[in-house]
Amino acid sequence: MEAWIADWMNQFGYLGVFLLILVENIFPPIPSEVILTLGGFMTTTTLMTKFGIIVASTAGSVSGAAILYWIGTLLDVERLEKIVQKYGKFLRLTIKDIHKADAWFDKYGVWAVFFGRLVPLVRSLISIPAGMSNMKFSLFLLFTTLGTLIWNTVLVSVGAAVGENWDEIVGYMDIYSNIVYAILAIVGIAFLVWYFKKRD
Repeated sequence: MEAWIADWMNQFGYLGVFLLILVENIFPPIPSEVILTLGGFMTTTTLMTKFGIIVASTAGSVSGAAILYWIGTLLDVERLEKIVQKYGKFLRLTIKDIHKADAWFDKYGVWAVFFGRLVPLVRSLISIPAGMSNMKFSLFLLFTTLGTLIWNTVLVSVGAAVGENWDEIVGYMDIYSNIVYAILAIVGIAFLVWYFKKRD
């Protein structure tokens, strides 16, 4: 996989970085950790620069996030209410639950978007509820860009610093991702237990 990514970036340069990250945000078959750290390493072996890769990857990431935001707007609160009215009794959801979740995102959504961009898996998915809650698009873009810029800058810089050992960083990022997934699973299960106990 790494060889294919390297060939793609060698052939298409910054456009290749942009497209890889764009696709990774919408359909994440290739972790951004691999693309960004390899891109950082390639700044030591090609004419590409850290600044150029950071700009291209950030543009690709924000573009992908904007697409997912738009998808979220198609699933707005009104449509969710209709779904809950029809299937809520099977899911044990009420319209009040939808309004609570929407109110929470209205209050904390910008920070959820910002910090979500620093968390594997969440970094792509967080754009959908932002769209569903009709977060102001300019705010969404601002906080998405800030979070993405931090993530991309760190990984590209580390990839450039460690050079040929960039793949070791990917290994550490895999550990980080697995820890995050475990925490998310535990939090999710705990929330479901709390929610259903509260409803009983």
